[in-house]
Amino acid sequence: MENLGIGFELMIVGMSTVFLILLIVIWGGKLLIKVVNKIAPEEIATPKKGAATSAVVDGGTMAILQQVVSQITGGKGHVTSAKKI
Repeated sequence: MENLGIGFELMIVGMSTVFLILLIVIWGGKLLIKVVNKIAPEEIATPKKGAATSAVVDGGTMAILQQVVSQITGGKGHVTSAKKI
């Protein structure tokens, strides 16, 4: 019976240790994310002034897109507009 008590005590100490270490890892990760976001914030991408941002596709490509969408959706889907990215 003494060995069973020692086993439970060892199990509780081990599980508590693992739980505390995991908490430390989680808190450290959150702290690291906050520090990195303050030091190097995410860059906002701005479109270039010289590039055309909304060029419309030509008629042949539009016809192909309409046929593909119609075939995939069984005639229920329709393409209203398409832009080059």
